[in-house]
Amino acid sequence: MTQPDTARYDDGFYADQVDGSARAAGVVLPLVMGHLAVERVIDVGCGQGAWLAAAESLGARDLTGLDGPWVDRAKLRSARIVFHPTDLAQPLPDHGRHDLAISVEVAEHLPAARADGFVADLCRAADVVLFSAAVPHQGGTEHVNEERASRWIARFAAQGHDCFDLVRGAVWDDARVAWWYRQNLFVFVSRRSPLHARFAGAPLPPAPRDLVHPEAFEAKVGWLEGERQRLQRWTDHPTFGQALRVLWRALTGGRR
Repeated sequence: MTQPDTARYDDGFYADQVDGSARAAGVVLPLVMGHLAVERVIDVGCGQGAWLAAAESLGARDLTGLDGPWVDRAKLRSARIVFHPTDLAQPLPDHGRHDLAISVEVAEHLPAARADGFVADLCRAADVVLFSAAVPHQGGTEHVNEERASRWIARFAAQGHDCFDLVRGAVWDDARVAWWYRQNLFVFVSRRSPLHARFAGAPLPPAPRDLVHPEAFEAKVGWLEGERQRLQRWTDHPTFGQALRVLWRALTGGRR
């Protein structure tokens, strides 16, 4: 990522993130890796490597992690992880082919102009990609490009990778998996791979029932943002602010 606010990616950020990532990975990865033999895994935007460590527990042995230089290598979740400090906002170096590429809740941190190239890099890394990215208005630390899932699916399709919705229905009600993974995770498989037929023949879990249409969600969030901005203008107005201070003094007897 290009010149991030590294103070936000401190020990506290990863302490909040890594345990939840580990729980989610322990539930999600068996759903994916049950369809293929996995020896080599790459995680693009790996953080402290929770997803790679979960892949190791399921038999993977060659673990590659890419993320910014702020990641403390001493805190990586597995000694097998080969970590490469990488600017994900630039085309990725070639680290060879892998059985599985993972990039979860990372793409929203990258500029919109990088989206097509980022997907192309993931598809070059592996025939099978586990991917999620924040939807519009999801919010989070330094989210600069939140997009609908359909736009990411179209990008993968342009690279020859079809979308398989194998995860969301299986974990939709599983509290061990954070809601953003339950909402956003998809599996993409190259049409050229022999694995494509295996994924295409796998029974799909029941589709989630409690879905909100993106247009309804975005309209509601847009209305709330408009109300917030109007309230901010009122509270910033000198006369209104003075009236609030007078009311506060009256209610509190001048106490602070």
